[in-house]
Amino acid sequence: MKHGGKRKGAGRPKGQGQYGEPTKPIRLPESLIEPVLKFVENKGYQLPLFTSKVSAGLPATIDDHIETHIDLHQLLIKNTGTTFLVRVSGHSMIDAGIHEKDLLIVDRKISPTNGKIVIATIDGQLTVKRLYQKNNQLYLMPENKKFKPIPITEENHMMILGVVTNVIHSLL
Repeated sequence: MKHGGKRKGAGRPKGQGQYGEPTKPIRLPESLIEPVLKFVENKGYQLPLFTSKVSAGLPATIDDHIETHIDLHQLLIKNTGTTFLVRVSGHSMIDAGIHEKDLLIVDRKISPTNGKIVIATIDGQLTVKRLYQKNNQLYLMPENKKFKPIPITEENHMMILGVVTNVIHSLL
């Protein structure tokens, strides 16, 4: 057999391609080709974490050794199927470090317990507040003294959509 089929010794030796390891052909929906190629190009979206810590006080010496690589998705998202992002509008949570235009990572799987920052709808309005319960009274508490707590009564229609797990705050 001169043409077609598998031939002993044919092809590139395993581990000699651009990835330096064996590869495997896979089938992808066309809509996922670009994101998967970008994922591979970025080596899984992992970013280097340097062993040096940056000083917020007196300057520290520089150490350029990489401790590991971190996948931000793995670091920030615990429950992929129940996590979503929402952008902040307003200033009621600035004392909690949540500012206008920040991105919040919200997990619907985490129980909304007393003291957690939650995304809730109250009478059809979406809000981010700290959940607070005292003497069987539930409140949505702002983290800015210019805003008043929102007491939740039986007349209100309130639904908690999830618990805020992380804030992505741009400095630009």
